[in-house]
Amino acid sequence: MARSISKKAASSNSGTTPESRLEVLKTYKIYIGGQFPRTESGRYYVPVNAKGKKLANVCLSSRKDFRDAVEAARNAFGGWSGRAAFNRGQILYRMAEMLEGRKAQFVEELQLQDASRSQAEKEVNLAIDRLIYYAGWCDKYQQLFGSVNPVASSHFNFSVPEPTGVVAIIAPQETSLLGLVSVMAPVIAGGNTCIVLGSYNKPLCSVTFSEVLNCSDLPGGVVNILTGKVSELAPWMADHMDVNALVHAEHDAATLKLLQEKAAANVKRVFNYSEVSWAGNEGQSPYFILDTQEIKTTWHPIENIGGGGSKY
Repeated sequence: MARSISKKAASSNSGTTPESRLEVLKTYKIYIGGQFPRTESGRYYVPVNAKGKKLANVCLSSRKDFRDAVEAARNAFGGWSGRAAFNRGQILYRMAEMLEGRKAQFVEELQLQDASRSQAEKEVNLAIDRLIYYAGWCDKYQQLFGSVNPVASSHFNFSVPEPTGVVAIIAPQETSLLGLVSVMAPVIAGGNTCIVLGSYNKPLCSVTFSEVLNCSDLPGGVVNILTGKVSELAPWMADHMDVNALVHAEHDAATLKLLQEKAAANVKRVFNYSEVSWAGNEGQSPYFILDTQEIKTTWHPIENIGGGGSKY
């Protein structure tokens, strides 16, 4: 009798109805230096979609997280900028391959963030195609933007674009995936490293995309992805002396003004892409690569040989 009662009690306690069960939300970490740490502050937030559904536990990144990301980006810069251009193209193409293989997951996350299925599929496909687009430009943009300049002396004069260094990016906030890929890809295609602040209200795909990066042969620190508030992190992006350029892709005139004013103190270039439609053809261009390049000019003397020839 006692054994029968205990079986009934165990049966009644082990089962829960879907209505009574508390959902275990996934914790989305940040991505710094090829690792997935939690924010050092221990803070997090829970974004919700239009239906009020809680999406995840998402890290609320701090100033210390940003400093760590800048250090990782700076350490990775020498190796990444020194790689052969075709190898950078291979790695961007590998990103596209990995994203293609996880398309269903990204479509699901976009739908959770209020996109219809057709909209989600279109965004993921565009993001894949955009990575392939910039993969193709990795070993070509220098030919397009470099030049041999006429000079009035016995010299050859060459101008070629070179990466500017560490770039801090505020990604478009209205898109979870496509905007982030569109602003990140040209920066690293040109040999720079970067820290990207993803969408605050739609963070899922930006964090999941870091998992794609982590298995795409991309060296740790080349791309670092943070989540959190633009208002908290924007001042530190502009103030940090080891950040060489800023990309602002959000419709926020006050933040843009703050970035421009603070960046002037340490001579950072600020690029504003707030008016770009990332879903259209204007969302991709080799000129986005050129924005975060510096032009290096080299003078090479022409040495005369005997009566007329020349050698380099």
